[in-house]
Parts: sequence; structure tokens; C-alpha cells
Amino acid sequence: MANTTAVYARIDTDLKENAESILSKLGITPASAIQMLYSQIVLRNGMPFELKLPYTAPIAMEGLSREQLDIELQKGVDSLKNGKGLTADEVDAQLRREFGI
Repeated sequence: MANTTAVYARIDTDLKENAESILSKLGITPASAIQMLYSQIVLRNGMPFELKLPYTAPIAMEGLSREQLDIELQKGVDSLKNGKGLTADEVDAQLRREFGI
């Protein structure tokens, strides 16, 4: 038998119940799911998914004051000066990816 150890974690009750309901439909026990997560962490030498803060919706120009608009435009100018410009196709692709538009 494999050498095993216990993992204890306190999580939100609703989150646990919802996750375990989905796992049950998939035929996976909570212990197996944790084993899979840990295996992927080891294989990838990090988390098996991207960790980042959610994006906010794009800023609508009509909602900006003159000063706020100037700040946003300056960010674009600074980006171009630093060689970080994007083509129109790259901007479209990024907007689709990040905001679904």
C-alpha cells in the first residue's frame, strides 16, 4: 500500500457541497480530485491554471473626464514609446479574449 498522509483544509460549506456534487457526477471522489491537483502541481512545477485578477470591463470614453481621458491616452503613447504597440488585429484578438467583444 502506498505511503499516504492526510490534508486538512477549511473551506466554505457551499463551495464544498457544490464542488463535491460536480465531482460526484464525474465519478471522482474529493480525495481523487485533490490527488489530481497535487499531481498537476508537481508536473507543472506550479499551479495547473493561470492565477490572475479578473479584468474589469473596458472603459467607455464617454464616461471619462477630460483629465481621465488624457491619462488613458498617455498610457497608450507611453506604451508605443516603449515598443509595446499592437496591431489592430492584435487589439481585436485581445478584446475578444479578455472581454468577449
